[in-house]
Amino acid sequence: MVSLCLMGSVAQAQVERFVGSYEGSADVISADGSSIPRDMSVEIEETKEGFTVSWTSTTYRSDGSSKQKSYTIGFVPSDRDGIFAAAMRRNVFGHNVQMDPMKGEPYVWARIEGDTLSVFSIFVTEKGGYDIQQFDRTLADGGLRLDFKSLTDGAVKRSVSTFLKRK
Repeated sequence: MVSLCLMGSVAQAQVERFVGSYEGSADVISADGSSIPRDMSVEIEETKEGFTVSWTSTTYRSDGSSKQKSYTIGFVPSDRDGIFAAAMRRNVFGHNVQMDPMKGEPYVWARIEGDTLSVFSIFVTEKGGYDIQQFDRTLADGGLRLDFKSLTDGAVKRSVSTFLKRK
């Protein structure tokens, strides 16, 4: 029990540096080289068990329309230093559990390494391949440096690098 409490307090200390709200914009580069403008925001909050990362991305299309997507994922410390398990849904006993990638759901985890909080998600495709997304949020003066990459079976599908200013 003492080791779990110590592990939790160490994990909280790692996360504290990232806590806050951040926003910015960037051009997302697609595999074909085209770029799509987006506004982005992220909020990182501590919870009793770990932390949450919430982010919103607003895509602007050439016809003037826009599309907004928002996500929130809770993370809890694992038994490995600096690695956090996502608790994305509740089982029949009310416990948070990972989703099942063999059912087309994402498997998600986070890592804190130095000044970078990374969130990874992997999907198993219909044909048994994979889609993986990696969000690296690195502490920088006045905010976070966001580096995002989406790969399908090893090929880059989309990428973006930008600065998100602390609100």
